[in-house]
Amino acid sequence: MTEQSADAAVARDLGELHDSVAARLREADQRYTDGRRQLVEALAAAARPVRLPDIESMAPDLARSTAYRNLEALERCGVVHRLETGGDRAYFELAESLLGHHHHLICVACGAISDIELDASFEARIDEALATAASASGFTPLRHNLDLYGRCADCEAAR
Repeated sequence: MTEQSADAAVARDLGELHDSVAARLREADQRYTDGRRQLVEALAAAARPVRLPDIESMAPDLARSTAYRNLEALERCGVVHRLETGGDRAYFELAESLLGHHHHLICVACGAISDIELDASFEARIDEALATAASASGFTPLRHNLDLYGRCADCEAAR
């Protein structure tokens, strides 16, 4: 694929992940502080989108205000991606360029989010269909994401 795939392959190792993040922060004239490093490690360890309380439990040395401020800075630099699921539910994960291309299952009842990856041939068909639809409008697509909203197994069983 593109530069995103190359970054994703490199970022599998935590040390290389830190190098990639440090480089992005340098490009934005930002420092890679201990707090930001802790956030990146927590998000990498979570392996799924997480809320601020989850991050706080994974990085208990960070004050909430520090964590939130650093998440915003990392988001501006393209290191962190924020997912809004409605209401006051915000989830955070490492950016797709670091994790690799994926999509989300979002529970409308409890707000839980799970990552899913689609088969490469199916992903290619989606890209082709979207490019065809975009072309009809004179639009040039750069990337896509697919979030599927529904109920998780726990919430569906509780109904």
